[in-house]
Amino acid sequence: MPVREGSLEAPTRHPLDWQNPDFYNEGSLLQELERVFDICHGCRRCFSLCNSFPTLFDAIDESDTMELDGVDKRVFWDVVENCYLCDMCYMTKCPYVPPHEWNVDFPHLMLRAKAVKHQQGKSGMRDRILTSTDRVGTLAGIPVVSALVNAVNHNRAGRRVLEELLEVHPDAVLPNYHSRTLRRRVSPQRNDSAQAGPEAGPTRGKVALFATCYGNYNEPELGEDLIAVFEHNGIPVRLTDTERCCGMPKLELGDLEAVAKAKDVNIPQLVKLIDQGWDIVAPVPSCVLMFKQELPLMFPDDADVAKVRDNIFDPFEYLMLRHKHGQLKTDFKNSLGKIAYHVACHLRVQNIGMKTRDLLQLVPDTQVEAIERCSGHDGTYAVKKEFHEVSMKICKPVVNRVEKAEAAHYCSDCPMAGHQIENGLSDARAPEHPLKLLRQAYGI
Repeated sequence: MPVREGSLEAPTRHPLDWQNPDFYNEGSLLQELERVFDICHGCRRCFSLCNSFPTLFDAIDESDTMELDGVDKRVFWDVVENCYLCDMCYMTKCPYVPPHEWNVDFPHLMLRAKAVKHQQGKSGMRDRILTSTDRVGTLAGIPVVSALVNAVNHNRAGRRVLEELLEVHPDAVLPNYHSRTLRRRVSPQRNDSAQAGPEAGPTRGKVALFATCYGNYNEPELGEDLIAVFEHNGIPVRLTDTERCCGMPKLELGDLEAVAKAKDVNIPQLVKLIDQGWDIVAPVPSCVLMFKQELPLMFPDDADVAKVRDNIFDPFEYLMLRHKHGQLKTDFKNSLGKIAYHVACHLRVQNIGMKTRDLLQLVPDTQVEAIERCSGHDGTYAVKKEFHEVSMKICKPVVNRVEKAEAAHYCSDCPMAGHQIENGLSDARAPEHPLKLLRQAYGI
């Protein structure tokens, strides 16, 4: 019986079997890598997505046999290291994802390989530090320390030290740290007894903000803009009582035990708020995706994880759901002109459509040009010495589109992707987050 070539069925995801001892069996892993890499070699649709696929295909084409059997197995790990789990191959390119019988889930195979490497103690000090966003943020949030860290980040001599000690590329954009974090600016209990706005579809009209590490320590104004926009629309906002990192950085490292520990702190907090009538919103797409997809796949039988999955929203997803039911204010005072809008990969993976674009286009005299290409950032990939130049190459088509658009503003739902684009622009013009633009349109 012939094998189906491709599939017209909707992709589905299998739970991540990370607690099975065989998951960490290197021999079993290498067999699966060979199976999937051979399928990829025969297809090659993903050659333009990231550097994992060119690394694999070049190695095959340069081998004696020009087939996978001629490739040194050490190259397999180079392919793994170049995958930053954007999920775009799974979501937009691969015709062999489940339910196809070939059952190709390239990102989760790369995740398994990263987990094997981490369990073997091969995660370097730099990668462990860069993915410890809570600890780094807490330390860098001390006033004297934050001033020192920011000074080092913007000083050539300081960057040379970082390059030497942590193998951080001197040209990579590193985020600033604020001693006045969002949690110091906004009380978690604010609006605790506030009357919810009217229900609208699945939204209940009051929101608990999961600030995220980046939104708390690096760009607290992101949370302030969100609060201003939501409360302008009659939606009271409070912060969660406590929070840990969502777990995405540790997931990308392959440290699944650390992901589980973060989940054990975050999920009970979020479930408590959901049971009290609060919807959950987070301003960074990767964090929302962690709760919507990755944790449910790691813990498929956990009812609390499922409850959070069903009650967490991207900010613009939430606002457009309310607009659909007549509960969004459109009293815009300022037009925005032309906007070059980068659609973040981890927002695309959520399969909610371009809600940010749709909402911004409600503003009079505003045109939004959407750019659906990866920025190549991935939180840590773009700052690493060995990957930064590759990340900027991946970002170049996005940079070209932004410059060609000659727009009044450019933005991305992912603030780190926005700064990656900034790093490639000839004029180094700073990005403006869509929430900031929406607040500007409202005149608040």
